[in-house]
Amino acid sequence: MAVVDEPPSEEMRGLYPFLYPDQDHLRSVLAEAQRSTEAKAAEIVRLRRHLAELDGDRLIACAQEMATRFAAGGRLFAFGNGGSSTDAQEVATAFLHPDPPARPLPALALTSDVAVVTALSNDVGFDVVFARQLAALARPGDIALGLSTSGGSANVVHAFREAARLGLLTVGLAGDRGGRLAELGLLDHLFVVPSPSVHRIQEAQTTLYHVLRELTQHALGASLPA
Repeated sequence: MAVVDEPPSEEMRGLYPFLYPDQDHLRSVLAEAQRSTEAKAAEIVRLRRHLAELDGDRLIACAQEMATRFAAGGRLFAFGNGGSSTDAQEVATAFLHPDPPARPLPALALTSDVAVVTALSNDVGFDVVFARQLAALARPGDIALGLSTSGGSANVVHAFREAARLGLLTVGLAGDRGGRLAELGLLDHLFVVPSPSVHRIQEAQTTLYHVLRELTQHALGASLPA
């Protein structure tokens, strides 16, 4: 018996336009993808420029305080959840293993030890996974750098409270209006990315912590990479 190929339904063509030879529709999809990409790229450029104008002087002041702590033997502890957990690991890597001639600085991501994080989450509670590590590892003169796109992550808030109690320099990166981190009133430095988009917030936060690293190195006397 002959097999008759039925034409794809409109719904199927809408879901997978690239599979079917409707060139007009394909051109429309590609044009929309290009428009969306250009709009997002322009948005993050505008946001970064705004942050430079808004926070440039405060970033310099924060980096100088971080440099003072590092010069005195301080260490940096970074933490966050989800995508911010990945950023915390990148923060630690950027400070500990920078490009020459920048000097390596002691930094640790509190998100990296899965055994510790899961033990604390299971036995005590997820809200304390960072605060308990700071209580055990940190000392006055260290630096706590926490990231939260919402500014409301409970474990990040608890960690900053513990860091402040211990006498650490506290540096927060948040988004939108700063959430609970802005309400705490105990952070030494809080940089808020004024955007409701998680994607734009995290992109801008990446710029912020890399700028902080370079400014800290500069304050320590190292030459900035070209």
